[in-house]
Formats: sequence, structure tokens, C-alpha cells
Amino acid sequence: MQGEVATGRCVLRITGADRETFLQGLVTNDLRRLAEGAVYAALLTPQGKYLADFLLVAQDGAILLDVAEALAPDLLRRLSMYRLRADVAIAEIGIVPRRGLGAPPPGAVADPRHLALGWRAYDGAPAGAPAIDWDAIRVAHVIPESGIELIPGETFILEAGFERLHGVDHRKGCYVGQEVTARMKHKTELRKGLVAVAVDGAAEPGAEIAGADGRAAGTLFTRSGDRAIAHLRFDRAEGEMRAGAARVRLA
Repeated sequence: MQGEVATGRCVLRITGADRETFLQGLVTNDLRRLAEGAVYAALLTPQGKYLADFLLVAQDGAILLDVAEALAPDLLRRLSMYRLRADVAIAEIGIVPRRGLGAPPPGAVADPRHLALGWRAYDGAPAGAPAIDWDAIRVAHVIPESGIELIPGETFILEAGFERLHGVDHRKGCYVGQEVTARMKHKTELRKGLVAVAVDGAAEPGAEIAGADGRAAGTLFTRSGDRAIAHLRFDRAEGEMRAGAARVRLA
């Protein structure tokens, strides 16, 4: 299966003897899982806020890092800053990621976030034009997207569903932002997060959602038909809510 272009994505290639241990001390997931397939992870601020999320794939003695193109320059700068004396080299390469559903081509890897996201390939083979409604898939399974639901410097990954999407390992040990993430996991109950909502009426992504009592309840994000992903305060997400002229309720 040819697959289609994973639009707006960039691939970094990380080489050197210390490549795995270098990333292990920085990102939210356990790099030892690379032996089993692709790994989904994120880099956070020391305050535990999201900076970038990416897929990591072991290939030919290197680790490929598949990230949103808009986030790549800052991510490359930050990784280079953390490199210090580690035997690591990081460079952008010209591979165009492919993705698709159904039978995967040789060498493809399953998207680790959710079965519904199919496979991804990094072999440089030609890809077709986008034809699959990936937004509909994301909305159906509440899968956030870089730069939309996942906002650099603002998002907390547990509120974005990273546990459900296999993007964080609470047993792997230290990484940047680990202390804040661990406190959110073990010492508090999440009061906000991404959820699926039903939408009746016109409302643009980014519209503020008001609760039944008129108080701010959250924000509407990706929409597909009469369903959408929203970031909501759970204590204000009861009954019928409003986003502009649209009626909103938990799906």
C-alpha cells in the first residue's frame, strides 16, 4: 500500500553511541520500548508543560524523530542545548513520512498512539496525496494534534490524554518535567482535560465554551461533523453548554 504524505511533518535523525541514553533522560517515555516498535513521547519544560510531541523509531543504527514541522526548529535547538558532551549528532533529513490504513508496506511501523491511526513509514518511497480524513479519526478517539490541542508552553500532557495514548511512562525515572507530571498523576485529581463533545450549530475551532451557568468552561478545538475535541473544566461540563451560537454537550 502506497500510503499518503504525512503533511506538515519533519524527520530528525539522531545518531551516536549515546543516542538512546541521551533521549531517555529528556523525554516522557521509555526508550527501551524502541525494540518493540515506534514510541510516542514528548519534551516538556522543567515546569511540566508541553513543548513538542513526536514519534521515535529505531532505524539502521539511528533514531528517527517524527515531529510537526512548525515545532522542529525549536526542538532541534533544545536538544542541541541538552547534548553537552554526549556522543550524539542531530540533523534534519529529507525523508517525507508516509502514513496509511490497512495492510502496511514492508518496514512500516504501527502508530503507537492508537490502532485507528494505522501505520507510518520512513523509507523515502513516494507517497500519494492525502485522502483519509484524519481529523475525523482524531475526533472519534480524542487524539490531540501538535499546535491545535497541544499548545507549546501551555498544555499539560496528562490533561491531553498521554497516558491513554501511550505517551508517558511513570516508572522510567527522571526526565525534564517529570516531577510536576508525577505530582499531577499521584497527588491530584485532574480537573481539566480533552474530551469528545457533540456540537449543534456553527462554532469555529478556538471558540470559548460557556457552561450552563454562563461561566467559562473551556475551548472548542478540532471539529468533524457534529463532533469535536474540547478542553473542558470537568466541574463546569454538565448539561448544555454554548460555544458562540452552537450548543455543546459531552458526547
